[in-house]
Amino acid sequence: MAFLSACTIFALYCKKYTYYNMKHIRNFCIIAHIDHGKSTLADRLLEYTNTIKVTEGQMLDDMDLEKERGITIKSHAIQMEHTYNGERYVLNLIDTPGHVDFSYEVSRSIAACEGALLVVDASQGVQAQTISNLYMAIDNDLEIIPVINKCDMPSAEPEKVEDEIIELLGCKREEIIRASGKTGQGVEDILNAVIERIPAPEGDENAPLQCLIFDSVFNSFRGIIAYFKILNGTIRQGDMVKFFNTGKEYDADEIGVLKMDMVPQKELKAGNVGYIISGIKTSTEVKVGDTITHVKGGCSEAIAGFEESKPMVFAGVYPIDAEDYEDLRSSLEKLQLNDASLSFFPESSLALGFGFRCGFLGLLHMEIVQERLDREFDMSVITTVPNVSYNVYDKHGECIEVHNPGGMPEATLIDHIEEPYIKASVITTTDYIGPIMTLCLGKRGELVKQEYISGNRVEIHYLMPLGEIVIDFYDKLKSISKGYASFDYHPAGYRPSKLVKLDILLNGEPVDALSTLTHIDNAYDFGRRMCEKLKELIPRQQFDIAIQAAIGGKIIARETVKQVRKDVTAKCYGGDVSRKRKLLEKQKKGKKRMKQIGNVEVPQKAFLAVLKLD
Repeated sequence: MAFLSACTIFALYCKKYTYYNMKHIRNFCIIAHIDHGKSTLADRLLEYTNTIKVTEGQMLDDMDLEKERGITIKSHAIQMEHTYNGERYVLNLIDTPGHVDFSYEVSRSIAACEGALLVVDASQGVQAQTISNLYMAIDNDLEIIPVINKCDMPSAEPEKVEDEIIELLGCKREEIIRASGKTGQGVEDILNAVIERIPAPEGDENAPLQCLIFDSVFNSFRGIIAYFKILNGTIRQGDMVKFFNTGKEYDADEIGVLKMDMVPQKELKAGNVGYIISGIKTSTEVKVGDTITHVKGGCSEAIAGFEESKPMVFAGVYPIDAEDYEDLRSSLEKLQLNDASLSFFPESSLALGFGFRCGFLGLLHMEIVQERLDREFDMSVITTVPNVSYNVYDKHGECIEVHNPGGMPEATLIDHIEEPYIKASVITTTDYIGPIMTLCLGKRGELVKQEYISGNRVEIHYLMPLGEIVIDFYDKLKSISKGYASFDYHPAGYRPSKLVKLDILLNGEPVDALSTLTHIDNAYDFGRRMCEKLKELIPRQQFDIAIQAAIGGKIIARETVKQVRKDVTAKCYGGDVSRKRKLLEKQKKGKKRMKQIGNVEVPQKAFLAVLKLD
């Protein structure tokens, strides 16, 4: 066997572990409204730079759920290489979600970048989430490169969309790139613009190590894998590192860069994006936003400015089988690593036993988490009616934060309740202003302002209670606007409100999982519709089931599920009437005893009945 020369070995080593000067590194993300073609455009960029061979659409959307629904749920980081003016550049791209429920994923991606591609659909124009993501990027001092996508479509209006972008960004017309994720038009222009316009990362390779963790995943064989961006310093394989906020120390078993697969490296320097594997098994030891530094000669302070996510919607998640409680806890912890915006804490319910109160960023987020628990961890769960958190003030002026109607104090002890409000922004065409205003006013919205963006497109700003929009607002908005309205919102603090706790009783027993907090003006109508819906969903028993809606001790609505009756007198085809009466009396006693000891099974559909009351 021939021995390789020292020069050949060194050349092979350099080929695998290519070192890039910081001025040849560009970190950027793609931001846009949902369904504006971010992931398809990312495919063309990867194809053009020969990073991967694209065999199917949306290569970065690797989750089955993402492919089925055609949406991006997780941010995906990948490294590309591109030659420009005879020099080799490394480009770290992060493809982000577009739905408002996953805006936290976008904020984390922005924290790891110096620039962003703002992608706008040539046929749909600027929409609500486009503006929201743009402001987020501007707040982080990112360089914005505007791109008009889908220019090959017959319905494309690039000139009109250019006018909207110029009005929004104040940029020059020649700075806007026209592209198509389908045909590959404009891909080279985008890559060149990334190198020309986006600044190289700033940092000192010789300073103490500072790495920002922007994501993490759980691998059943290798433990927790953390993704990071190096702001300062150099990290090498085998270094002893510590996580700043938790104070835990680890050995960097493997470090590397993120291509379609993880590619190990001997060292990574300031400006790079990569991953670290150090055999961490406990999910609580890795926090998104934490700082990685060296044990010896590390940095003195953590990286500032990274915000925790604030859940907007809360719901109880319970295992169908009580024995699966610990399995559910473990599954939620692993899921939380991959989805840092999910929060949970234990709670119990009289109807459902032990479970968790989970915080989500929105209803789609809640639906995705439930689906991922089922697919990835084989956990069948019951999810209760979603609600928001309220500030409840007692007679002594003390404030309690309540996430669950079951945690409400007695009505006699409450002084007042404050509910969360949001600043809602709806962008639509002038044809649908009337129905949208009617919908918002029906949800207790207050019109703040209305401004025309361009032509017949208008942006309407409302101040609305969050509790009114978490159930069915988005679906109704899409229906009445035939899909032409886009919606975005931001928290706007708490305001006092006349809220009451609405209880649902089955045969006089309250079902705490069906309790809701609602405005007093909606309570009577809501209670009546809940009873009617439950009457359809609860199966008939051998005894009558009384379904009642109550506020405190006052019953405001009632429905009855009639009993299933067996004809016990069928065998009496003759003889004295006392024989029949005797059998009927015996049946009556049996029914009475059954009503006392029988329990009513509430199907899973009933817990989400409020979502489909209309």
